[in-house]
Amino acid sequence: MTNKIIPIQDQITILMILYKEEYEMVSNCLKNIKNFKIIIIDNANDKHLKKKILNEFKIYKYILNDKNIGFASAAHQGINECNTRHMLFLNADCLLTEKNIFLLYEAKNKYPNCLIVAPTFYDDNNDLSYNSGPLSENGEKLEPLKLEGDVCVESVNTTAILFNVDEIKKIGSIDKNFFIYFVDEELCRRVKINKKAVIQVFNSKAIHKHGNLKVEGKYNKIFVRNFHFTFDELYYYFKNDPYSKKLQISRKKTYKYFVKMILNLFLFRFSKCVYYFSKSLAYFKFILKFKIIKKKDY
Repeated sequence: MTNKIIPIQDQITILMILYKEEYEMVSNCLKNIKNFKIIIIDNANDKHLKKKILNEFKIYKYILNDKNIGFASAAHQGINECNTRHMLFLNADCLLTEKNIFLLYEAKNKYPNCLIVAPTFYDDNNDLSYNSGPLSENGEKLEPLKLEGDVCVESVNTTAILFNVDEIKKIGSIDKNFFIYFVDEELCRRVKINKKAVIQVFNSKAIHKHGNLKVEGKYNKIFVRNFHFTFDELYYYFKNDPYSKKLQISRKKTYKYFVKMILNLFLFRFSKCVYYFSKSLAYFKFILKFKIIKKKDY
């Protein structure tokens, strides 16, 4: 009796996490992947968008969250909903064809020690775009990697990554303490700790359009971006090493931020005031969360 060959499309679930995305962008992305099982998680609870998408595409699961729980929690949620062997994270602003998904799948099976594979990113002008590089504690992200073949990297962008679900769960899945920033680096760091590989696949090509922050209002946009970035950065370094030099430097800066917030308020520099307020508030939230994290022995 021969083993039944399972089509690649039946072995991969694609997870798309949305927040105030435009229908046209989501639709363009879905047209390339319509033969796969798709899970959509919408952190904006957009019932109108859901209706339009379901009228055009077959979606395995379409989940509306009551509030914006962030990319990390939504990704964790999506992994728990997956019932195929592999999952592909795919942002709505990233175009990845079926052929290039197959190339990722082939690469994942080609390298037995590989936990995560990612395509090579290009922008709208077909110019090489940033996709991978060193972890933040090991060096600055500079120019896009100019590859001539598949390469092991320390970190890849979670805009488009393929992985085996059970393997990711074994190393702890996605850490829900993050909101959106540093999720990719922290996951890749755990891959490295477990002596597994992250590979950028040379001949798998993705077009990344780089969506904008979906927050209305000048001051609100400044606050949201810097609040979440500061908190996620502090937690990233804390989780790596609670006594790391970079974490200590970040914490010392926060005291200065509070003083600068007051100063800019009196000088009517409201943009800078909001900037320093967001970073200060993120630090105080981190201190409160730190106690919770410590009790949970993270």
